[in-house]
Amino acid sequence: MAPYEWQPLVTLVVGGALVLFLRGLAAGAGPGFWRVAAFLLGLALMYAVTQTRYDYYAQYVFFIHRLQHLVLHHVAAVLIALANPLPVLAAGTPAGLRERVIRPLWRTRPVQCVYRTLQFPPVAALVFVGLIYFWLIPSIHFDAMLSRDLYALMNWSMAVDGILFWWLALDPRAPGPGHYSVGFGKRCLMLAAVAFPQIVLGAYIVFADSD
Repeated sequence: MAPYEWQPLVTLVVGGALVLFLRGLAAGAGPGFWRVAAFLLGLALMYAVTQTRYDYYAQYVFFIHRLQHLVLHHVAAVLIALANPLPVLAAGTPAGLRERVIRPLWRTRPVQCVYRTLQFPPVAALVFVGLIYFWLIPSIHFDAMLSRDLYALMNWSMAVDGILFWWLALDPRAPGPGHYSVGFGKRCLMLAAVAFPQIVLGAYIVFADSD
């Protein structure tokens, strides 16, 4: 369970999220057992595939590496999105930090512009599938597997994009003014749109006649 190659940023983000979540639960922002379990399991999976000995095997065995991205981009991200942890994380964040730093930063135009662009359903679907294809381009994948920095960037991009996409698809809020949730029909179309390109890519890899 010890880190193969310790990445302080992963430890900071996962550990910080865990501390804030536990503080939020202690403050009374309890979302129910299953949502708590989903969030904790999602965090644990993300940590396990990036900071344990599993990461060593992911760097040397292709199918294990694909399972790593399955966890980062899909399984763990889905669990975290299903948990809807934002209210609990907000309750666990110190009031001064939340009101003086996070909230003003979140409301700035550049941050809102980037977020709204990434959460526009066609863009979200394109980026979700596009990242998978991009990192599997042979020349790019080869370089990423030999560069610690590119390898970390690849895994971070999969994890962050996975959380953003599944949060958009599984947002518990009904569509309405004041937030960026989309209609349920659009969500279904978005999920169908990302499914078929992944099936095609998976079939291409499975039936390839060379490495």
